[in-house]
Amino acid sequence: MQAQPPLYAHSLPVEERREEPTGRMLPTEKTEELFLAVWLVVMVAFLLLRWEMVYLVLPMIWLVFVAVFFFKPTLDVEVERVIPHNRFLEGTELEIVLRIKSRERIPTLKVIENLPPGLELIEGSVEHVLTLRPDEEKELRYKVRVRRGIHEFNWVRLSYRDPFGFFRYDKLVEVYNEVIGVPIIEDVPTPYSTKGTKITVGPLPSPRVGEGVEFHAVREYQPGDPLKIINWKATAKTGRIMANEYESERKVDVVFIVDASYTGELVFDNLVRAAASLMLNALNSGTSFGLLLAKDVPLWVRVDYGKRHFFKCIDFLSTARPDRNNMIAYQVEHLIKARFPARAQLVYFSPLLTEESREALKIMAKYGYNVVVISPNPYTAFEPKTKEEELALKLLSLHRKAMLTKMSGYGIIIDWDVRKPLKAAIAEVVGI
Repeated sequence: MQAQPPLYAHSLPVEERREEPTGRMLPTEKTEELFLAVWLVVMVAFLLLRWEMVYLVLPMIWLVFVAVFFFKPTLDVEVERVIPHNRFLEGTELEIVLRIKSRERIPTLKVIENLPPGLELIEGSVEHVLTLRPDEEKELRYKVRVRRGIHEFNWVRLSYRDPFGFFRYDKLVEVYNEVIGVPIIEDVPTPYSTKGTKITVGPLPSPRVGEGVEFHAVREYQPGDPLKIINWKATAKTGRIMANEYESERKVDVVFIVDASYTGELVFDNLVRAAASLMLNALNSGTSFGLLLAKDVPLWVRVDYGKRHFFKCIDFLSTARPDRNNMIAYQVEHLIKARFPARAQLVYFSPLLTEESREALKIMAKYGYNVVVISPNPYTAFEPKTKEEELALKLLSLHRKAMLTKMSGYGIIIDWDVRKPLKAAIAEVVGI
């Protein structure tokens, strides 16, 4: 029986393994050609019995000896990579500086930067050839465009060739830096209701009676009520002791559910940006929230609040990639039973392309949760090139419209044309 993968993952994926710094001397093609010439001279001398020809190889061997024992540096070089900070919005152009300082004279030093694949080089070069004097420091600059994800710099490769070109000495200097490309965040309105939330002070009012600041109604005074809520004017008018009722201030528990199925790969970045934008909205309003990233190995971040919690969730969203998860309905139902707060507001980010993703929405509604679906339309992210493709898109769009109408009984569905801002799509449906 195979072991099942864990339901909750808490570690961030990395893009590549670190390479340990090493140093070794390697022969060049010129060395190989030289030794081939030495071998040929020796063979010719042997075949012709002209042993004096062997003396011809002595200068060659002497050059190799000089190169190995007199021009082998220790590559005592300090390398520092300067990056302003480690979080950048995706699409940001970032200048990176490499500072190289040598403690010895190195006539020819090749510096090769370990550029992560998720960073796009847009200016400068990651390979440079330098000449360094003792205690001399040089700076190498280049620019990259940051993509969403965690990008790790692990090392810088130093490569030296002797003046004769016989040997190359390579060394990896470990210089670790991390750049996190976070999704673009928009200023969006709150698309969900605050009804049925827990009692905690916050800026989102919920129409439930309790101690608060917003007047609700006048009722008869009951034993145990504080004297400060007695309405003396109503008491004098009715002859009975009357008290004011107020709406209590509450804030909503929100759970953000991101469908990471590969079927929505075309609009997956839009899903992530929408989730990040609504997380910022929740942070600014003092709302506590959790995150379910529904992928092959689902990731659950429990409900919490504050900036540290916000950046933790953003880091997970930054590394999210679509995969072949087809168990989102099971994952949602399991977490509803085990982890979701009662009466929480659910915000579901999904293009609703698969039966499994639609079944997950039905399960949320079945357990009595209020659900808002942010559904980016994948057909608006595709530009047709022929009339046939244009006709196919129209048919697919009509099918999607009928499907969304059918699913609208399970929650508020915001059909998002990704060519337009999310804010406009929310306002159109919620009427903000």
